[in-house]
Amino acid sequence: MPKIFVALALLFVSMSTGAFAQQRSGTQQEQQACSRDVSRHCRKVMDQGDFVVLACLKENREKLSSACNQVLLTHNQ
Repeated sequence: MPKIFVALALLFVSMSTGAFAQQRSGTQQEQQACSRDVSRHCRKVMDQGDFVVLACLKENREKLSSACNQVLLTHNQ
């Protein structure tokens, strides 16, 4: 489970919005919104880096929870 939070925190580091770039990680709510989706749809790639996890989430967008999808949209992903 900690890998999920690390992956999500690092995933959000790559986001380019100003406030988010300064914060350097997703909020706890944003991490919680996507942690289940990462473990459900992207478990096989969790150890392959944050960009791979982000790509996996995007590939599985139609299967994501509405909360996780909103987090991605909020960060232009």
